[in-house]
Amino acid sequence: MWQHLWVNISIATMTENQHNMGYGNAYGMIEDGAFAINDGEIVYVGKESDLPKKADELAYHVHDGNGACITPGLVDCHTHLVYGGNRATEFEMRLKGASYEEIAKAGGGIVSTVSNTRAASEDELYQSAHKRLSRLMEEGVTTVEVKSGYGLDTENESKMLRVARKLGSDLPVDVKTTFLGAHALPAEFKDREDEYISVVCDEMLPTAVSEGLVDCVDAFCEGIAFNPEQTARVFDAAKKHNLPVKLHADQLSDLNGAGLAARYHALSADHLEYTNEDAVKAMAASGTVAVLLPGAFYVLKETKLPPMEAFRNHNVPIALATDSNPGSSPVTSILLMLSMGCRYFALTPEEAFKGITANGAKALGVFDQVGSLDIGKTADFVIWDIQTPAELAYNVGANPALAVYKDGVQR
Repeated sequence: MWQHLWVNISIATMTENQHNMGYGNAYGMIEDGAFAINDGEIVYVGKESDLPKKADELAYHVHDGNGACITPGLVDCHTHLVYGGNRATEFEMRLKGASYEEIAKAGGGIVSTVSNTRAASEDELYQSAHKRLSRLMEEGVTTVEVKSGYGLDTENESKMLRVARKLGSDLPVDVKTTFLGAHALPAEFKDREDEYISVVCDEMLPTAVSEGLVDCVDAFCEGIAFNPEQTARVFDAAKKHNLPVKLHADQLSDLNGAGLAARYHALSADHLEYTNEDAVKAMAASGTVAVLLPGAFYVLKETKLPPMEAFRNHNVPIALATDSNPGSSPVTSILLMLSMGCRYFALTPEEAFKGITANGAKALGVFDQVGSLDIGKTADFVIWDIQTPAELAYNVGANPALAVYKDGVQR
């Protein structure tokens, strides 16, 4: 007997054989569906009429879905949820004409958050990040990536990652941790970028790995951060620890960051406003996911669009994420990213929703476990008061989640 069975529902499976892969219905939709879980695992996805027995003969608990829609749990594959302070003042500065680069060169930007993060206790960081993560969870997020990158020394990078790990152990959500020591140059290393990268590779990363705090390694390859050669050193260090990589790439200029990420078979390259087509081809060949971050695009008033048609033409998977951070994307709504992704990047609602389910999972290397509703996968799912997932992108500011399940248990 199964533990739970839902009937009288529609199911957006987001499986690989869905409409935008060339076959099946949009969203992998099953109308008049039935959905069953047992011991935290999906055991049936299909038509109610195809059930092998009567519902009450199959499950201990049979639920009437009343026409609701079940989707995979949502995946936020790029966040900076753990940090101290805020940068509302810089938001005002940008509105008065200051650029992201000007603020950074004046000692603001990432470096200002570093000061606040270093000064904050582990508990203070935990409490503030807990609030932000709780908001994402309310909207159906069941898997989230959390980066370090505001400590920029061994002690504080590990402190951030410990907070991220604790969030994952305390809350019913999977937290994937990413070491981002190469996020910015701390003030104490002014004009000594190569020396700092040595500390990142030889001290900071090994220490975090020894404490079991790292799932992935990231870097910021940009003129205001680190060049491709320095980034490659970080990726080489990650390889020594058998860790996958991802990259903040081509956000403000084209340094061929996406091409570099593809060369290292990165899980994802993120931002990508200035990415060239050869790099897109390389991403396609390496299976690297394009993670688009409409929150940062909006806050920074960016006008340069990522190469959307190139991504489509070369079949590069496209994911969306909040990029939740104190400076360029103070966002804690994954559902808002659906609307922004459609509006700014001309994604279809189906492409956008795939970006926070299947492709978001691919960007974290966990699509074998979550991101679609397939038999054998983890029972992470959301029950929504909607007819179709397109409504999640259409209704700006709404949260029609009726129930969120993590590992088969309602939160």
